[in-house]
Amino acid sequence: MATVTFDKATRIYPGGDKPAVDALDLHVEDGEFLVLVGPSGCGKSTSLRMLAGLEDVNGGRILIGDRDVTTVPPKDRDIAMVFQNYALYPHMTVADNMGFALKIAGTPKDEIKRRVQEAAKILDLEQYLTRKPKALSGGQRQRVAMGRAIVRQPQVFLMDEPLSNLDAKLRVQTRTQIASLQRRLAVTTVYVTHDQVEAMTMGDRVAVLKDGLLQQVDTPRRMYDHPNNVFVAGFIGSPAMNLLTLDVTDGGVRFGDTVHPVERHLLTGAGSKMTLGVRPEDLELSTSGLPVQVEVVEELGADAYIYGSLAQPGSESHQVIARVDGRRPPEKGSTVHFTPKQGHVHLFDHTSGQRIEN
Repeated sequence: MATVTFDKATRIYPGGDKPAVDALDLHVEDGEFLVLVGPSGCGKSTSLRMLAGLEDVNGGRILIGDRDVTTVPPKDRDIAMVFQNYALYPHMTVADNMGFALKIAGTPKDEIKRRVQEAAKILDLEQYLTRKPKALSGGQRQRVAMGRAIVRQPQVFLMDEPLSNLDAKLRVQTRTQIASLQRRLAVTTVYVTHDQVEAMTMGDRVAVLKDGLLQQVDTPRRMYDHPNNVFVAGFIGSPAMNLLTLDVTDGGVRFGDTVHPVERHLLTGAGSKMTLGVRPEDLELSTSGLPVQVEVVEELGADAYIYGSLAQPGSESHQVIARVDGRRPPEKGSTVHFTPKQGHVHLFDHTSGQRIEN
């Protein structure tokens, strides 16, 4: 097994003037499951392909263990990649698909058979080994693709949105299997997804990218409770964090018809505006505070989410999402007031978007 290090790794595509990945500094521990997440075009798949050797590195370097692999061909990097589209050979059986890379490498037939049988047992594919891919479901094909990676016994697994072709229910089931399998095998894994729920539920750590730049790398819990900036705050969490542009006033920020207290030293240099973040579950119904006109009520049984807009003349337009009691939700069209739970407010600089420690 091995660590993975991106040392100021940069990729600029031919004809482009802006890096797709810009001086990425990231270290993945031996046996760690790291998830790269971000919106489309943020550079996450490019980063993975740089690690795989499928994209050139225009600056910096990439290391697997202590070995600099920046210019090493993909076949010599000791990695195995699982793709979004499975990439199975349709004319081969499941067993032949899983053992094909070993066959090309000249591995003895008995060894190939043993490794394929071991992987099939781990993935519950033993009864499908003689079938062709067309006779399998999407989830089964994805497990075959995983099996093909496992039999190679690489130092690093690379996974590029492997669940995006599956339906919602199967995606939840398969992500649990992948996370459990990775912990069992203890192979260093770099996993790319645009789905932040996948990132939060699967990764030991999560790295958030935007426009080729690393925004934050942290444990899922730490990232949820302590986002570095407005982008991470709004991207991580479902439903998303409420981000409100509020007026700075004496002693704090104006939160509807109340003032949310902010320590004086934090207000110094903040200007006339500050961005306040509060998650939907951290807003409480109140008789005063932030007035919200309810537009949509999503009833989920024990809980309900209300989606509304600020009912405050002269204020900036903001959508507000709040979690309320599912048995007694406010009515659509009504106006309700919210206050944030003590200690669950995030403050950000209105201009830079960076976190203000509070």
